[in-house]
Amino acid sequence: MTETNQQNVKDTVRAAVKSGTDVHQQVKDITLKALTAHQLDMDNIKSVTETVINGINEGMTSHGEHGKEVFNQAATALDDALAIAAEASTLAIEEAASKVNEYSEHDLNDAIKDIRDMEGLFLDTFEKVAKSSGQVVSGIVNDFIAHSRQSGTAVGEQALIALDALKDVPKISADAIVSSTVAGASALAKIGSGILLGIAESLQSPHSKK
Repeated sequence: MTETNQQNVKDTVRAAVKSGTDVHQQVKDITLKALTAHQLDMDNIKSVTETVINGINEGMTSHGEHGKEVFNQAATALDDALAIAAEASTLAIEEAASKVNEYSEHDLNDAIKDIRDMEGLFLDTFEKVAKSSGQVVSGIVNDFIAHSRQSGTAVGEQALIALDALKDVPKISADAIVSSTVAGASALAKIGSGILLGIAESLQSPHSKK
């Protein structure tokens, strides 16, 4: 994302969290919109995740010790959005795997690794924010992280589903493709972005469609 886009996303998330109204749906819609604005690759996912979490953190300053429910709504909204992104990436990999003349095994393995890493990115980014937050917000964030690591997350669950679904993706022989290309990885990210956009549009709330 550009700096302008990052600022817009952060400001919108902050306002949604500060409002305390329909926080889960608002943050989920904002996150999906931000993810679909660019290719669905790990750089974009990381940038959006960090920006949304920073917006959540800034929005929490107006809630104090009574903001746990608001925070949980916002955090699970991001979790749900990332799970949808993982699902879209899985479908993209399955589609790409059938086109051995366009994608290398390296492209597909990298994409699978990205899905595996998404839960860690989600929780690790929250941990970084917790360290720089005030005592009250830091406590709320750390409680969420501890609970998530024990009980699991939506994106983590989707990643396990994805890895199971992709375990039978056929290995591409060295004869089929000489080497991985940036073009192949980029095209794979574009497929994922298109799939995610379709899923996101089908899940949009009536309010966000206006």
